[in-house]
Amino acid sequence: MESQEQLPPSRVIVLWTGLFEGSLGFLAILVGWLFGCPPARLVRWEIAAVGLGAAASLLPLLTVLLCMRFPLRPWADLVRVVDELLAPLFRGCRVVDLALVSLLAGFGEEMLFRGVVQQGIADWIGAEHGVWVGLAVASLLFGLLHPITPSYAVLAGLIGLYLGALWIATDNLLVPITTHTLYDFCVLVYVVRIRLPRRQDDLAAKVR
Repeated sequence: MESQEQLPPSRVIVLWTGLFEGSLGFLAILVGWLFGCPPARLVRWEIAAVGLGAAASLLPLLTVLLCMRFPLRPWADLVRVVDELLAPLFRGCRVVDLALVSLLAGFGEEMLFRGVVQQGIADWIGAEHGVWVGLAVASLLFGLLHPITPSYAVLAGLIGLYLGALWIATDNLLVPITTHTLYDFCVLVYVVRIRLPRRQDDLAAKVR
């Protein structure tokens, strides 16, 4: 595992991660404007949507936590990458930093993949089957653009399918945005603030 001295400062991690995720939101707005399908119009600011999105985050969150708790194949490589790369990378970040990164990821990625790609394809093809083609394409792209490991790409694709289904079922982009944001935040807090210290304590106990 890399020592903390070899890793960029936490403020740099947050800055670059935030810029990347924010750029996805900007790209979604730009592409939506060019093609006449601005994703912001799909967001309705309703308390009920936030509550539904929060409840919907439990399923993917529990799935990932179980994969990490019982790292059987094909999840062993994913857990190793999380422990050896992701956790040390964010270890110096405050909870508010993790919340900011998660919020930007939730808005940026959902506006792009669900609000522009999925909805844009559905509108372009039209008819009922356009909805399912849009869902399939957006979920596939979502998985392919998360190639941390092959197993994670598959898992991300399934999560994208779940988020896209939420969008179809609720007709409010705020629901998958909330689900995505809370999922990312809870996973980051668990990995950085709970799992990493436990692993460090176990390693220290073995050295004694």
